[in-house]
Amino acid sequence: MKYFEVISPGVMSTLQDKGRFGYEDRGVPPSGTMDELSFSLANALVGNPTNSGAIEFTLTGPKLKLHGNSPCVIAVTGDALVMLNDVPCAIYQSHQMLPGDVLTIQRLRTGVRGYLAVADGFSVKPQLGSVSTLIRARLGGFAGSPLQKNDHLPLPQKAPQVPHGRRADRIYPQMEKRPFRIIWGPQDNYFDDSARRHFLSQNYTLSTECDRMGYRLKGTPLMHTLGFNIISDAIAHGSIQIPGDGLPIIAMNDRQTTGGYPKIATVIRADLARLGQLKPGDAIQFEAISVEKAEEIWRGRQTMLSNTCEAISRQLLPDAD
Repeated sequence: MKYFEVISPGVMSTLQDKGRFGYEDRGVPPSGTMDELSFSLANALVGNPTNSGAIEFTLTGPKLKLHGNSPCVIAVTGDALVMLNDVPCAIYQSHQMLPGDVLTIQRLRTGVRGYLAVADGFSVKPQLGSVSTLIRARLGGFAGSPLQKNDHLPLPQKAPQVPHGRRADRIYPQMEKRPFRIIWGPQDNYFDDSARRHFLSQNYTLSTECDRMGYRLKGTPLMHTLGFNIISDAIAHGSIQIPGDGLPIIAMNDRQTTGGYPKIATVIRADLARLGQLKPGDAIQFEAISVEKAEEIWRGRQTMLSNTCEAISRQLLPDAD
């Protein structure tokens, strides 16, 4: 049997793919990767389909030993310090691991999340169409849990067909220094013009109350015009709720699927990867744009990502039989 032995798990390391969709009407959030950009590049480097499960690690990554009778190919993305058998190991590059090799992901220098992908993925059965880990429900991943010391993470038994040595330019969403772009609504009418202007001019900071479910912000409270209770309705990724204390809560991947606080705005999809890299104390500002502009930005981001992944796939292709 081929597997990774978890020598140490890191702070919070879970198996994630792009998410578990189609079950929010039954109270199951999508979960999935917090930084889809870095996640996609990790999979591209090892030749995986874009939605293959990869390990998302937070602040510090796991230390893993390969067991079995054949090698594997791995890649790490995110601004991480990585060692392979106590020798520095380049990020944004695929590497071969031999049985007995030890991979150590020490820490992230910037941002809070990084990704470890392995060629052909992990041998984990999807639950509700996804391998993403939802810890609160003990759903998906490795027994619904973050990595634990002495866990055995199952890998495909065959040797990988993809070559190692592929490289990609280092892309760090957290290095983009600009306000997070938002679309107003759907309940921005619960706030008057003064409150909306205050929301855009405010320098918020991310509080220590933040996780994969949501981010609480610190700043000067907003005043509601029509109260702070609504009939509960759907919450999207990036929805910005304003509860009774007037301080925003941004809904993230493991969010509750409905909520009863008015949502003043929603962070655009193209900025969610950068949002997923924030840590407590980081500054947050907002900029309102149109739906049309948000769609244009998203198309550009996806074109860039598609072109980058295609360029990676053309590197060091294996010889034909």
